[in-house]
Amino acid sequence: MADIAFIDTHAHLDDEAFADDLPQVMARAKAAGVCCVFLPAIDVKTTAGVLNVCRQYPDYAFPMVGLHPEEVKDDFPAALDELYAMLKNPDNGFIAVGEVGLDYYWSREYESQQLQAFERQVEWSIETRLPLMIHCRKAQHEMVKLLQSYEAELPGGVFHCFTGNEHEATELLRFSRFSLGIGGVLTFKKSKLPEVLPDIPLERIVLETDSPYMAPVPMRGQRNESAYVKFVLEKMAECYGMDVADVARTTTENVKRIFGVPGDER
Repeated sequence: MADIAFIDTHAHLDDEAFADDLPQVMARAKAAGVCCVFLPAIDVKTTAGVLNVCRQYPDYAFPMVGLHPEEVKDDFPAALDELYAMLKNPDNGFIAVGEVGLDYYWSREYESQQLQAFERQVEWSIETRLPLMIHCRKAQHEMVKLLQSYEAELPGGVFHCFTGNEHEATELLRFSRFSLGIGGVLTFKKSKLPEVLPDIPLERIVLETDSPYMAPVPMRGQRNESAYVKFVLEKMAECYGMDVADVARTTTENVKRIFGVPGDER
């Protein structure tokens, strides 16, 4: 697929899992056809790490800034203040606010704090006109309710790691400037996504890996990396009954519409 270009919109390439071979990981991604990668952050430390990686790979790796819901603790206001200062520094060149959202999968101990943190970061998105990279697990009702309050002002974004049903997809895609991020789960044997996807317009889909997590078949169980997004692309083409090149082209256009990169002015 060397002549086909596509984008990994969600890869934690700052993670320690890549500490020993990041140059090789990047080289494999380029060889696979990945024309650029987007790196979400989850807290202050990882935002700095994301910026470090992106400075090593200019015009190829693009940074985000955000406080992940699972990282929201008692000190979240101070963390948000630090992140906001980083966001407002034009030298950092962030392309999105993310990875942000709500996660009540393990516990609701910090439910109200997560809502406060998410709302503040939604306001950053509106202020800066940067799209949102949204993580949501066991909290779609609460997330949708919050976003509806800002719907007219939202610049857009991605609902990362979508694995839901048709009803959930329809509810999310009512936010007209948002798309669904589809990753390795699409390739899993028990996944329902192959049945759901054909009812979702391809123009509302972007590709992602969530590296180093959730590697797609045939790499499942291994460390995920950006090169493996090609397996998601191939499975997606099968689901839609389309050529791989056409799916790559459409999803890349979707990314550019939302993020204005690579090389585009917003």
